[in-house]
Amino acid sequence: MNDMFEKKVRAASVAVWWVVLAATGFVILIWLMHLAVMPFQPGWILSMWGPGVTWEFVQIVWFWAVAGAKFFVWFLFFVAVWLTLWAKQLRKSDGTPKA
Repeated sequence: MNDMFEKKVRAASVAVWWVVLAATGFVILIWLMHLAVMPFQPGWILSMWGPGVTWEFVQIVWFWAVAGAKFFVWFLFFVAVWLTLWAKQLRKSDGTPKA
């Protein structure tokens, strides 16, 4: 197989792993913000969302935002694993030992 193509697939897998790491950090940050905000329920957050917004609505939107972010992270995780395995298979099929 083309050595340049294998390097590009490997570089793509490394890039996706970095995105997975950053996205995981973002999900953790959202969770920590949830832990910090929800017990106190400050009024300025409701005023940021606009008139007529309740804490139940904020919690529902926050839940679905976190669920969507987690789904996105899992999707990226599977893409990263697939690219990593593909790069490894390309390296094996080349026949030359790589470090």
